[in-house]
Amino acid sequence: MDQIEYSVAYVDTRGRISRDGVEFIRKSGEHRTSFLSRYMTALGKEGWSLAGIQHLGRPETAYYVLQRPLAEGASAVAEQTPDD
Repeated sequence: MDQIEYSVAYVDTRGRISRDGVEFIRKSGEHRTSFLSRYMTALGKEGWSLAGIQHLGRPETAYYVLQRPLAEGASAVAEQTPDD
């Protein structure tokens, strides 16, 4: 069975996406849909695909859950939470 790695991006369609400490900012005059398409295309080039969306309190904000196959030879290391 193939292993998968996950990443979570905070998406605010008004102009900012944050993932792993890196900010992706909407260009001046860029439409929201173009902004999201540009970001998703960049992720696709890195092998990521969208696994799910968790909408937050406002309609323009959400967590995007991303997934991609784990690179050969890499190990999936899960951090343990206090409940584990």
